[in-house]
Amino acid sequence: MRTAAPAPATTANGMALMALAMLLLPLGDALAKLLSASLHPLEITMWRLISQAVWMIPVALLLRRRLGGAMFSPIVALAGLCILVTLLCLISAFAVMPIATAIAIFFVEPLLLTLLAGPLLGEVPGPRRLAAVAVGLVGALVVIRPSFAAFGPAALLPLAAALAYALNMILLRLACRTRAALTVQLGATLYAVLAMIALAGAAAWLGAVPLSMPTTPGWEWAAVIGAGATATAAFVMIAEAFRRTEASSLAPLQYLEIVGATAVGYAVFGDFPDTLTWLGVAIILASGLYVFHRERVVAKS
Repeated sequence: MRTAAPAPATTANGMALMALAMLLLPLGDALAKLLSASLHPLEITMWRLISQAVWMIPVALLLRRRLGGAMFSPIVALAGLCILVTLLCLISAFAVMPIATAIAIFFVEPLLLTLLAGPLLGEVPGPRRLAAVAVGLVGALVVIRPSFAAFGPAALLPLAAALAYALNMILLRLACRTRAALTVQLGATLYAVLAMIALAGAAAWLGAVPLSMPTTPGWEWAAVIGAGATATAAFVMIAEAFRRTEASSLAPLQYLEIVGATAVGYAVFGDFPDTLTWLGVAIILASGLYVFHRERVVAKS
């Protein structure tokens, strides 16, 4: 028996929520970049995660009927570790390079997810999707090569973040077989907070990173609170979008984050991608959209 398709109005609402979330996420990135002028990325990541956890707890209480299954387990802990690595790599990249450039490189994530889904989920992609992934990775190199010359090894940080996030998505799929997505998201965030506090504390104890946040000006605390609120709002919108709309319809909207990152980067920092970066973005975008298209065709066949 076939499952009834979502109503058009519900689908449209889900797509609108997804689009809004993608345009909202770069605001949190901009706040992290502003904080990097005075704080170490390790400390920014720690406070950002703490803020996100604090915001997520009341949200989880409000949506407690959508919680279900074990919140704490090894697979959720691994997801939390992936979240930590993703955020730390991205925030470290934002500290030295334009937000739009970092996000452009990060968006090889759907392509990496396609590659990893085969060995880890048994979802083996066909030759067309593999070819699209290869082309998309070439697009990433188009962005990375000049960025590596300008920013050094930091240009590879968004790529590491993309790999960690792709692994997180696979863990999310596996974990959600026995528990609700909101449960996994909350549990993973709490695991990430605990691990990040331990990492930052160890770095401070060794003298590698000073923990200066408690004595910083009020605007920095406001930025941390705003970054956590922005991330929480975006994640709730994304979860609600997936509840209302098929994933294949939402996936292409993820690329709106590049638009938002470009607009925010230009408005706040005066950064605007050069021609070569736009070429790489176009290649990554076209490859990702083709992969989504092929996945939809295969799912219907």
